[in-house]
Amino acid sequence: MPIRRSFDTRMLAVVAPLLGLAASPALAEEYPSQKAALEVTKVAGGLDHPWAVEVLPDGAYIVTERPGRLRIIRDGKVGEPVSGLPKVYAEGQGGLLDVALAPDFAGSRRLYFTASIPGPGGQGTALFSATLAPDEDRLEDLVKLFQMNRFTETEVHFGSRIAIAADGSLFFGIGERGEMDRAQDPRDHAGSILHIEPDGSIPQDSPFARSETAAREIWSIGHRNPQGIVIDPADGKLFVVEHGARGGDEINAVTAGKNYGWPVIAYGKHYSGAEIGVGQAAEGYEQPIYYWDPSIAPGAIDIYHGKMFPEWEGNFLVAALKYQLLARVERDDNGAPTHEERLFEGEFGRLRDVKVAPDGAVLLVTDEDDGALLRVSRAGAP
Repeated sequence: MPIRRSFDTRMLAVVAPLLGLAASPALAEEYPSQKAALEVTKVAGGLDHPWAVEVLPDGAYIVTERPGRLRIIRDGKVGEPVSGLPKVYAEGQGGLLDVALAPDFAGSRRLYFTASIPGPGGQGTALFSATLAPDEDRLEDLVKLFQMNRFTETEVHFGSRIAIAADGSLFFGIGERGEMDRAQDPRDHAGSILHIEPDGSIPQDSPFARSETAAREIWSIGHRNPQGIVIDPADGKLFVVEHGARGGDEINAVTAGKNYGWPVIAYGKHYSGAEIGVGQAAEGYEQPIYYWDPSIAPGAIDIYHGKMFPEWEGNFLVAALKYQLLARVERDDNGAPTHEERLFEGEFGRLRDVKVAPDGAVLLVTDEDDGALLRVSRAGAP
C-alpha cells in the first residue's frame, strides 16, 4: 500500500464570528469545512491535562486527567475525582492515560484504563480493570491485568491507548520508553502493540502465544510511541498512530507478528538532525500507510462511522498536539489514505484525544492546564 505524505500546509483555519449564545459552557463556534459546516461546543472546562474521554450509556462522559484523576462530566458539570485508582507515576509524559468501557459496561459497569506506575527499576506502563460503582464516586474490584516487564527511570514514551476487539480481547500500545533499541527486542514489552484477554490471559491467536523467545503478549514490534489505536468495526482491522522523532509520525495497519521498523527504518530524523537507521525501507520491516513530515505529534486516532457526518464515513480522525489540529484523512474504496483536511489548527490548544460519540458528533480533549472537553457537531444540529 503506498505511503501518503502530508505536508505542512494550512488547509483550513478560517474562523467565523462567535455565535450569539449567552450561556457557557454551551458557547459554540462555527467553522467551515470542505465537507460540512461544523460547530464546536465547549462541554466542560477546568480539566487538568485530560488524556481520554468515553461516553457513558446515559450520555455523560468519563474523562481521565494525566495527574491521576478520573472524573465524570454530566450536564456540563465536572464531578469530584473518582476514588479507588492505583498509585500513578505522574511525571514527565506519565500519569493516568487511556480509559475504555467494556462492551457490556451498561450491565457490568466494567472499564479498563492504562497508567504509568512506579515499581522496581523505575516506572512503566500497566493496564487495569475495575468496576465503576453505581453512585460513580469510586472504582471497585480493581485488578492489574498487565504491567510491562522492564521498568526504567525514563519519563517518556509510555504510550498508551486501548482498543477492544469484537471478541472482547484488549489491544494496547506501549512506547519504547525513550530507549529506542528496546522496540526491536521481542522479549521486551517496550515499543510494542500487545494483546490480552479481559482477564489478563494470553489469547490463543497471539503470534507469540507459545514462543520461548518472545513475550507472549506481544502482537507486533518496532513501534516508537503509539498513542492512538483503533479497530475499524467495518472490517476488524487494527490501526495505530504513533510519534516519529523529527518527522515521521505514522499511521500503521498492524498485523500479527510484524515488525514496524523503529529504529531501523523511519521517515524522520533524530532530533539532532542525524539519520535514523538504514533509511526509509528495508526487507523485513513494514511500511506505514500514511506519515507526516514535519511531525504533527499525534495524540489519538478514531475512524468515523456515524450519521451526523455521512461525508466522513470511514475517514481517519487524528488529534494532534504540535500543530493543535484535528486531521481528517479520507480513504479510498480499498482503505488507502488519499487526502487530508486540517481542522481547527491552533484554535483550541493541544488536542490529546478524539472519539466519535454514539450520536455521530466528534469529541476532543485539550491537553492543557485548563483543559476542556469539546464537541464537534454539524452546524445547526442538536
